[in-house]
Amino acid sequence: MPVDTVLCDLDGVVWLAHDAISGAPEAIERLRGVGIRVFFVTNNSYSLVAEQEAALARIGVPAVGGVLTSAQAAALLIEPGEMVLVCGGPGVSEAVSARGCVPIADGDADAVVVGMHQTFDYERMRIASTAIRNGARFIATNDDPTYPTPDGPIPGGGAIVAAVATASGETPVIAGKPYEPMAALVRAAVGATFDADSTLMVGDRFSTDGVFAHTLGCRFALVRSGVSVPGADAGGTVDIDAADLGAVSAALLG
Repeated sequence: MPVDTVLCDLDGVVWLAHDAISGAPEAIERLRGVGIRVFFVTNNSYSLVAEQEAALARIGVPAVGGVLTSAQAAALLIEPGEMVLVCGGPGVSEAVSARGCVPIADGDADAVVVGMHQTFDYERMRIASTAIRNGARFIATNDDPTYPTPDGPIPGGGAIVAAVATASGETPVIAGKPYEPMAALVRAAVGATFDADSTLMVGDRFSTDGVFAHTLGCRFALVRSGVSVPGADAGGTVDIDAADLGAVSAALLG
């Protein structure tokens, strides 16, 4: 069946540290030019959605309304009116507030949401783990152990989640790819026209993006422009194995 919706990971597929990967903006333009809808499905929970949209615009990719984050997926696991301790970046606070909850930095909470942030330290780990031990639900935006950059992988949000899990003695519910909350977010964003058979997920890591494609029931294209370097074992069965997003576009459009 032809593809009518493409779900693109951002880091390692469209850009590295907001620097466009060669050919990616042009590939997105070609896909949209034939009527294929493109969404950006990212486990980056740190940045505000508008910041990610603006960063995409700077590399020539219009994306307003098309960025779906693990912070938004995590917000599906909390209920309006709840007190939510944020152990994460501005994107988590934004998603918590948009859900109608109250983001707090310390104290009694109904839930603790943990995501990537560069100010994580022992005190933040103590505050988050104490709230969880006191009964707050433990939610993680994602469990990616690393994050791709032009200089190679650096610790990702999953490393912070692992520290809080060790300190609290609890296992989190994980919201982002490859888990069901992110799949629910995608289905809601695409709307009534969502059809797994005509959807393609494009990512640079099988354990995250490939497994997420299986969660959705759609096809998967692995690109070698991020974590999965050329020649490395794919890690699982893929439908398209390509150098980059441009090559995926060529495979789809000929």
